[in-house]
Amino acid sequence: VQLQASGGGLVQAGGSLRLSCAASGRTISTYSMGWFRQAPGKEREFVAAISWSGGSTYYADSVKGRFTISKDNAKNAVYLQMNSLKPEDTAVYYCAADPDGYSGSSASHKFYDYWGQGTQVTVSS
Repeated sequence: VQLQASGGGLVQAGGSLRLSCAASGRTISTYSMGWFRQAPGKEREFVAAISWSGGSTYYADSVKGRFTISKDNAKNAVYLQMNSLKPEDTAVYYCAADPDGYSGSSASHKFYDYWGQGTQVTVSS
């Protein structure tokens, strides 16, 4: 499966962005999906995840209450709505697919077999 992330950009602190991740080559309807981010000089970190059905969602403490992950199996896509953005949210955001559904609430990237190319999010103060 190929993943294409989009929707990043430059936004002022307090603003919003909606990231999209379009999947192709295979349906992701049975896949758990996740979003990760990596800031310059830092390790990749978990942001949010969603179960294959969309019934369960998980968030890093740093984004809880501000970000919302959603999945549209009919469109073969996953989204990340980001509100109340902060300068510390600045990073390249990656979507990832877990075909086996083992990721659950884990923040580990090792469960994800497929990764998108990333989209840059920059939040100015």
